[in-house]
Amino acid sequence: MEKIDLKDRKILYELDIDSRQSFRNIGRKVGLSKDVVASRVKKLKETGIIIRFFTYYDILQLGVNFLRFYFKFQYVTPEIKEEIINHFMNDDYVNNLFSTEGSYDLGVLMMVENISDIYPLWKKTLQKYGDYFSKQVFSAYMGELIYGHAFLLDGIEKTDRTPLRKNWGKVKIDNLDLEILKLLVSDSRMPTIEIAKKLNSNVTTIHSRIKRLVDLKVILGFSVELDLNKIGYQVWKVDFYLSEYTKINQIIKYIEKNPLLYCVDYTIGYADLELEINVKNINQLHEIIEDLHSKFPKIIRNYSYFRVVEFYKWFNF
Repeated sequence: MEKIDLKDRKILYELDIDSRQSFRNIGRKVGLSKDVVASRVKKLKETGIIIRFFTYYDILQLGVNFLRFYFKFQYVTPEIKEEIINHFMNDDYVNNLFSTEGSYDLGVLMMVENISDIYPLWKKTLQKYGDYFSKQVFSAYMGELIYGHAFLLDGIEKTDRTPLRKNWGKVKIDNLDLEILKLLVSDSRMPTIEIAKKLNSNVTTIHSRIKRLVDLKVILGFSVELDLNKIGYQVWKVDFYLSEYTKINQIIKYIEKNPLLYCVDYTIGYADLELEINVKNINQLHEIIEDLHSKFPKIIRNYSYFRVVEFYKWFNF
């Protein structure tokens, strides 16, 4: 595990809030010069704590559906597992593919314009590998509340944050908007002047287009991807099944005070409430779950949880 000090945590916290802000601006907030901030960020990247800078965007507003499948295996040998993974790896509709531990063994995420597009793959999957699944669940992503990594400053200072929210509905963007978005998704810190050069445009146009994408909530925010394992944390996804769905906002209002909450997913599918939580160990996760269960005993009827252990395919756009 890598050691980071208070200044590093504050820098990571600021990048998590807005990774496009200048090092000078971050320095003013954390009490360091811009050069020292740049040096520390470079070191955080070299140690692998910072994986990349990226942009949160609302894919649904672009007319794309985000579908998720989770599988629990049975009778699976290492050879069969590899065959199943390659089966999904080789399909163009599969954007994210990963193994998990916990309630499921494999996650498959797809981005398609029409849900019917994935039916041939689904049919072929069941025909070839259906006997190897003891459980299979499906959900459609509908948005999320993103709280970020507030735990970075837990116990240091106030960390209340307004979550990033999607704007329900669809918007129209042109090819230039789309190309800007692709560049920012891959590197949210890419300078406006560099984007302009890559797209044969000018800085003024690119700046106004980015602002428009933010105003439309196509872009939800600019952040940083961290390897939390390197600083002693794990990311677990917890799915709750409710007996009273009308109480869901009460649960969210309660859990959002916990700095370990990363985001709340809104979905149509098998679970009523999906949370992503950063914890130091599985015991801490159990404590959070038990606290929620005791706080809402007649509302939460069941739950399951899992975490990603290995990515086979990762594509953001």
